[in-house]
Amino acid sequence: VQLQASGGGLVQAGGSLRLSCAASGRTFSSYGMGWFRQAPGKEREFVATISRNGYSTDYADSVKGRFTISRDNAKNTVYLQMNSLKSEDTAVYYCAARVAGIGFVPRSGFDYWGQGTQVTVSS
Repeated sequence: VQLQASGGGLVQAGGSLRLSCAASGRTFSSYGMGWFRQAPGKEREFVATISRNGYSTDYADSVKGRFTISRDNAKNTVYLQMNSLKSEDTAVYYCAARVAGIGFVPRSGFDYWGQGTQVTVSS
């Protein structure tokens, strides 16, 4: 599967952005999907994940209550709605996919990665 992330940009602290990740192929619903981010000088970190059917989600503590992951299997797309953005959310955001059980919400073991989209939050 090929992944194309989009929707990044520059936003003021307290603002919102919605990231999208479009996947190629006809087996999108076979994949658990995740979002990760990497800030300058830091390791890539887990942000959010969603199960194949979209019924289960999991979030990093740092974004819980502010970010929402969702998916539309008919459109082969996963989203990350980011609200109440903080300067520490500044990073390149990556979407990722892995084959997973239907209700599984993986935090690791992703096999496919998108190219990343830059999110910059100004304070």
